[in-house]
Amino acid sequence: MILRDVAHSRTGDKGTIVNLSVIAFDERDFPWLVEVVTAARVREHLGTLVDGEVRRYLLPEIGAMNFVATRPAGQSVTRSLALDAHGKSLSAALLALPLPER
Repeated sequence: MILRDVAHSRTGDKGTIVNLSVIAFDERDFPWLVEVVTAARVREHLGTLVDGEVRRYLLPEIGAMNFVATRPAGQSVTRSLALDAHGKSLSAALLALPLPER
């Protein structure tokens, strides 16, 4: 099972700062997602796509989490020569996060 099986995501960026949301399809899955989708796991999963600490903020009223990360220097939308420099593509990468069995 991967994250996209139980949640959806939206991502946005301003310069090198990226916000990644994880929103449970079913609110009953939210407590389990809080346990298994940690800031450390997100940081490890995204690897070199992010730089430094990833911070997680919980929004239990809406069954969501928000992760704030920093992209590597030179990788912001206005500074990169990469084809898709927008942070929006990171939501697809995040949704590929493998989840442990319940």
